[in-house]
Order: sequence, then C-alpha cells, then structure tokens
Amino acid sequence: MLDFYTVIIRKSADCWFFLCLENRLVGQGNTPEQSIDKLKQASELFSEIYESQSDVYLSPFSINELHDFLTLEEAEASDTYELRKIYA
Repeated sequence: MLDFYTVIIRKSADCWFFLCLENRLVGQGNTPEQSIDKLKQASELFSEIYESQSDVYLSPFSINELHDFLTLEEAEASDTYELRKIYA
C-alpha cells in the first residue's frame, strides 16, 4: 500500500466529508481532524483486508465520481474544500 493518500475534505451543512482518491474511501466527521482520523482508521482496515483477500478490487476514483462528490448537495454545501496529503 501507499505511504500517503490524497484526500479531499469537503464541508457540508453540519459535518466534514472526506474522499480518498487512491482507495475510494469516503466518510465523515464533525471536524476536518476527526475526518482525517477516521480516514486513517479506515485505511488501516482496508489495507488489512486488501492484503488478506484476493477478491478485493482497488482502483482510483473516476473524474465523474469526483465531480459527483464535489457537487453533491450543491445548494446546501459551502465552497470550503481542502486537499491534503495524509501519511498513513
């Protein structure tokens, strides 16, 4: 697995969502930091499963999926986005 992941963090009405471009993980937290902590936990679990099972598929997000994430709930969402390099 990778040493780091590229993550987009997006503020919604009442929480922060994350999307990891390399492993397709999506989640949320009450703050950007809580979102990152959840991403790290999810990445560790995903890595364990990916390495132990041969039927787990890994691919990056497509441009269409990225567009959907960035424009979801467009009317309620703020324009607050962060792009981070997260070390796992």
